[in-house]
Amino acid sequence: MENLTLIIPAKLEKESLPTVLEELKIYNLRTYIILEKKDTETINSIQNFKCKIFFQDNIGYGDALIKGISEVSTKYFCIFNADGSFDPSELKQMYNLANNDNVDFVFGSRYMKSSGSEDDTLITFIGNKIFTFLGNIFFSLNISDILYTYVLGNAKKAKSLNLTQKDFGFCVELPIKAKRKKFLLKSFPSYERPRIGGKKKVNAFKDGLKILFKMIKLFVN
Repeated sequence: MENLTLIIPAKLEKESLPTVLEELKIYNLRTYIILEKKDTETINSIQNFKCKIFFQDNIGYGDALIKGISEVSTKYFCIFNADGSFDPSELKQMYNLANNDNVDFVFGSRYMKSSGSEDDTLITFIGNKIFTFLGNIFFSLNISDILYTYVLGNAKKAKSLNLTQKDFGFCVELPIKAKRKKFLLKSFPSYERPRIGGKKKVNAFKDGLKILFKMIKLFVN
């Protein structure tokens, strides 16, 4: 997978990121860590690992991912969590879907056969089902887990989307804009592991409203 770069947003992940990078050592790919310059504890925790660090231009989850995508020089990129919840053993199959089946963006899904989650709560489950339903009805996305950001895709095509959402609204902006460009989207069964640090950085209600407003804005524009 030498044509793949992992983009890992890593805000305050000193506890989990070293474990994640240790697990990734066996894979032939590039690893980009995106965080704020002031996050010295996370930076110091990974000094002995082979990875490239980029500092965000602003703040926010989406801002980190936009920064990461802009720096990718390989054909493919993959958004990969720093908290240990994504299983790297799934990368090869996702990569093959993109590389061999000409899929532009592969979206990991916790709601397909042979998939699941050890981290989903009732609130996030219901919220995700609602947003996925809205995405499929109003934007014809045909994906089954719109808020799960285990996404592998063509870097050049991602750069052409003019992504701007600096918060968790990025989760819906990427698939909606990709669909409008008539890029091929496909879901892939993924199993979400328990996060190492044990804490979610998503506020279900606050970030849910931001995502909803972004979907409305994309629908009317």
